[in-house]
Amino acid sequence: MKIKTFKVEQWMNEFENDAVYNLAETCVDSLTLRQLLELADKDPEEFLAGLADTRLTYSHIYGSPAFLKGISELYRGIRPDQVIPTHGAIGANYQVLMTLIEPGDSMVSVMPTYQQHYSIPESIGAEVNILQLGPENDFLPEVKALRGMVSRRTKLISLNNPNNPSGSLIPVETLEEIVDIARSVDAYILCDEVYRGISDDGSYMPSITDLYEKGISVGSMSKVFSLAGLRMGWIATPCDQAAAACRERRDYDTISCGVLDDLFASVALEARDAIFRRNREIVLKNRKILDDWVSSQEKVHYTKPAAGNTALLYYDYNVPSRELCTKLLRETGVFFTPGECFELENCVRIGYAFDSRTLKEGLEKFGEFLAGLE
Repeated sequence: MKIKTFKVEQWMNEFENDAVYNLAETCVDSLTLRQLLELADKDPEEFLAGLADTRLTYSHIYGSPAFLKGISELYRGIRPDQVIPTHGAIGANYQVLMTLIEPGDSMVSVMPTYQQHYSIPESIGAEVNILQLGPENDFLPEVKALRGMVSRRTKLISLNNPNNPSGSLIPVETLEEIVDIARSVDAYILCDEVYRGISDDGSYMPSITDLYEKGISVGSMSKVFSLAGLRMGWIATPCDQAAAACRERRDYDTISCGVLDDLFASVALEARDAIFRRNREIVLKNRKILDDWVSSQEKVHYTKPAAGNTALLYYDYNVPSRELCTKLLRETGVFFTPGECFELENCVRIGYAFDSRTLKEGLEKFGEFLAGLE
């Protein structure tokens, strides 16, 4: 199988360790085990000592009851038996696409998005129609354009909500229109929802599974839970047919997730209110820092993110994004993801949900760097 180079991941692999100011990080400031246990009101020494007798076996093949229950409670209509644990959201997306898409199928994917959503189907031999998102429409899907792309051959529509890299959030009314389009041709909707969960006001963020009987949600413990090191993700869907097909394929590429990953993820799910309070404060504080900085720059502009942890910063300089990011890293230690990784130019992706000091200092150095280009 031939597949295109995964641009974002190759960029991170090549340069991330050289960063002094890592403004490409997309997780909310990562938790230590001690911080996690304290947020869960557990004594770290006592809890960790109790792990000494944990058997490192396969354990629960389909996920522990505590994990499945915890994930189901992130949704309004999902039962524990409708949750499938995976090796991160990257494993969930891969499993859904490899299970449901066959050579010759037709599908639609938004762009920009995580490259899995269009490169994996292309590698299988599917026809992938691209629904381009842009700043002129706040990086939201144009329903009229989508309607013109689907047909009776359309097997799946792939969304990313909140969007990576732009930080856009699709309004429920627009999601309902997209569901109507999918339903009219009996297509699945795969919605990558790894940044879902932390709303500005603490209210519930709707999922595609709330709206559509063939909706498939993908999530992860990495981004909004600050636990990327656990490598725990999931598929959640009310569609029994899709769930059964994914479980059958799962025997070939997953078997089970790590017993310790499952255990700590279950602890985090019990403590989700405390974790979300902590992370909401970080996101909102840092989004304000970012917004103030952009407002101070004459030659930088953006669509202010509505949700998630990332944004696209556009710059008014005639320098390709990869060249700019490489030079910036080498001269200042500031690390962004070039827009090129998302098939865009004259922009960079910033992840802004880590510690505020790094964000402030990195943006200050970026501003000085840009001034030197004039």
